[in-house]
Amino acid sequence: MDDKTRTRREFLKDTSTAALAGTLYLTTPLRVFAQSSAKTRVVLVRNKAVIDNYNRPNEKIVQQMLDDAVTALLDVKDPVQAWKKLVKPTDVVGIKSNEWRPINTPSELEKAIKKRVEGAGVPAKNIGINDRGVRNDPLFINGTALINVRPLRTHHWSGVGSLIKNYITFVDDPSDYHPDTCADLASIWALPQIKGKTRINILVLFAPLFHGIGPHHFTPKYTWAYKGMLVGLDPVAVDSIGVRILQAKRRDYFGEDRPLNPPPKHIFLADTRYHLGTADPECIELITLGWKEDNLLTRVTS
Repeated sequence: MDDKTRTRREFLKDTSTAALAGTLYLTTPLRVFAQSSAKTRVVLVRNKAVIDNYNRPNEKIVQQMLDDAVTALLDVKDPVQAWKKLVKPTDVVGIKSNEWRPINTPSELEKAIKKRVEGAGVPAKNIGINDRGVRNDPLFINGTALINVRPLRTHHWSGVGSLIKNYITFVDDPSDYHPDTCADLASIWALPQIKGKTRINILVLFAPLFHGIGPHHFTPKYTWAYKGMLVGLDPVAVDSIGVRILQAKRRDYFGEDRPLNPPPKHIFLADTRYHLGTADPECIELITLGWKEDNLLTRVTS
């Protein structure tokens, strides 16, 4: 089959282990994933104008993308009503952001999320936005709900920095989770200040980093204007789609399969070992909205 005629389903299936866990899982059958009777929904939304040539986000478009994704995810037409399904007025809400300087959670998106949380009835004084200071922030210490939002990028220790890893700042010593290429990151989600509190997961792909060399490595050469967001209730499912998009970009850029190194096996293990969610493409319903060009799912230009 010509690469350019692959369907979205084939895209998910042919990268189900290679993109997710690198060469370590190339021979792993799909059925080893924890099985679920129902599919988990992930929404990919893209807009060609969301960032300019300097990767600066357009605030109005960011808000629209968020609204479109959340309403599609929850099958609710009105974004205010959709967010009322996620949080209630009595909640204390922590928006867990990411402040890594080269690629951080856009302030425009933080603002858009906060606006919708307030619109659902949560007082502004009960909404916090933080990353590295969450362990000392009363709004996170006493929080009842978490919104998990961060950009997607490659990572020296875990293969990728994405949603599962975003909660590592809740622990005293993040290096405790570095062994075995961060295989046990999903265990963090069982901590009392996190367990059962995450209401939605938002993975930002405005200009992801698809290749890195060494700790904290960044160069614009290995970013591209994908101009998208992945949104879902299941962080494992969202991360697994994000990783597959990164792997597809690496294949396009390098002209050959170039598995992530180290392999992001913590996503695979979040499913099979910790049962945090599903990484199995057969159990993920992927909905795509907006701009289709070069989405790396079908490779068909709209």
